[in-house]
Amino acid sequence: MEADFKIIVIGASTGGLRALQTLLSALTSEFPLPIVIAQHRGADSDSLIGFLRSSSLLPVKEPDDKEPIEAGNVYLAPRDYHLMIENCSFALSTDTPVAYARPSIDVLFESAADEFEDRVIGVILTGANRDGARGLNKIKSAGGLAIVEHPDSARNREMPDAAIGMTAVDWVLPLQEIAPLLEKLATGNSSQAEARPSGRAQFV
Repeated sequence: MEADFKIIVIGASTGGLRALQTLLSALTSEFPLPIVIAQHRGADSDSLIGFLRSSSLLPVKEPDDKEPIEAGNVYLAPRDYHLMIENCSFALSTDTPVAYARPSIDVLFESAADEFEDRVIGVILTGANRDGARGLNKIKSAGGLAIVEHPDSARNREMPDAAIGMTAVDWVLPLQEIAPLLEKLATGNSSQAEARPSGRAQFV
């Protein structure tokens, strides 16, 4: 069964390093979709890319402007740049920070929704602000799938709480259960009913 989805976008802030390590380390080397991450990064965060590479069986890189998106790769938004998706490629921007953040999760998510519409999976992890809530809502409104880390498993619950408050998300899961779900969705090994549950979010 062919998967419905073309891309996964992930947003994280405070506590995101541990969360991303947990998620990426649980994905197999055959994971078929591109994963694009916007993690809020400080001036001393240049070692983040190396840390994520050591935690992942998939290639992890910071994309260049105009670089085409390739399946099976993990892309991390460069520090102090907004990362957007245009014409199945990346675009980097130094426009004004959004909600004090650059890279902005909202900017990435909204561009992914514009590009891929109902074939996007959006994931919000731990964070101490509201960035990503608006972008996840746009993904869901375009017909995509919305997944949020359960606030109780998040180091900082403000970002998950904000996303849940703004969007009728599909799943609210403990961190350790997100990667197995992504594997099922990315490979098409779940029924349409499982992939797009109706009604209120499924809290697990």
